[in-house]
Amino acid sequence: MRILLTNDDGIHAEGLVALEKIARVLSDDIWICAPEYEQSGASRALTLSDPIRVRTLDPRRFATTGTPTDCVMLAFHELMGGLKPDLVLSGVNRGANLAEDVTLSGTVAGAIEGMALGVPSIALSATNWPVDAQDIFAPAEHFGPGIVRKLFETGWPDGVIMNVNFPARPIEEIVEVEVTRQTFRDVAVRHAEKRTDLRNRDYYWMGFRQERSKPAAGTDLAAIYEGRISVTPLHIDLTHAETVHRLKGVLGGVPPKA
Repeated sequence: MRILLTNDDGIHAEGLVALEKIARVLSDDIWICAPEYEQSGASRALTLSDPIRVRTLDPRRFATTGTPTDCVMLAFHELMGGLKPDLVLSGVNRGANLAEDVTLSGTVAGAIEGMALGVPSIALSATNWPVDAQDIFAPAEHFGPGIVRKLFETGWPDGVIMNVNFPARPIEEIVEVEVTRQTFRDVAVRHAEKRTDLRNRDYYWMGFRQERSKPAAGTDLAAIYEGRISVTPLHIDLTHAETVHRLKGVLGGVPPKA
């Protein structure tokens, strides 16, 4: 099995080391293409206005100045010498990718690009709260190979990726995997913190508050809160079918007059 690895935390990230450990349990045919520097929050951004530089670290390991989407696309079309991976793994992200955050995630985007290019793809993320959690990548390294192998052997439909999140708990306390659905938080966790530089000019740091929501049972957030590994099938068809059906009776046919 040929596996392509990418991430959004950058080529030197601890999570990429963890991901390579997971992949090497499954195969010796490993390729890596990751951003030169952190691209968290890049989502599916594609670099169109600047050139992308590629640095070859060894014959199967590359760093680029692009986004996770750029990395996967370049690996497929240029860097792997015409070889096609059997599986794309993206991560292991430092921090969970849950609920509405999946639309912002470069980790999830790396998997989506693999899916768009016709290859089964999995995003993996390690929860990093509470802030005193020790060795947040240990659960992913321990449970990741078995989960990835089982998913790959089972298979899933085209147009779908798997989003796997590991709780920040000691390995011995994690006893269950739950297949979940994506939820939406009932609290606003994204915020901008205003600061002032040494020239007395304002600037902002964007970030997340560690504030818990109250998710329903069966959701990705609920599973992580309760110490379970969450596996969520995701797809990028954002159409809201119920509203399509309702609006057909209002806007279907001849365009309305003002």
